[in-house]
Amino acid sequence: MRLFPTLLASAALLGLSVACSPSFAQSASQTAQQQRMKDCNATAKTRSLSGDGRKQFMSTCLAGKADSTQSAAAPATQQDRMRSCNAEAGTKKLAGDERRSFMSTCLSGH
Repeated sequence: MRLFPTLLASAALLGLSVACSPSFAQSASQTAQQQRMKDCNATAKTRSLSGDGRKQFMSTCLAGKADSTQSAAAPATQQDRMRSCNAEAGTKKLAGDERRSFMSTCLSGH
């Protein structure tokens, strides 16, 4: 009968030592970084960023350099500009030389 209280006390001490272990406790900087990650992800999602544009935004945002006034409508990368101009040329139903001229102007204008 004396064995049960001893085992119970040992289990309680073991649980306490594991909970106080530095490897299990989160530091304040880890918590702040996790919050920054959550905030940056939410902002990227509301701006509908993807691909390289999202990577670039997340990099600057997590570094604390993100500009909250940055326009989400202006594509940041060449690939995004190409995608945007292609879509616009498609809606205008351009072909041949007209399309090439439009694409050239569109890509240099963004």
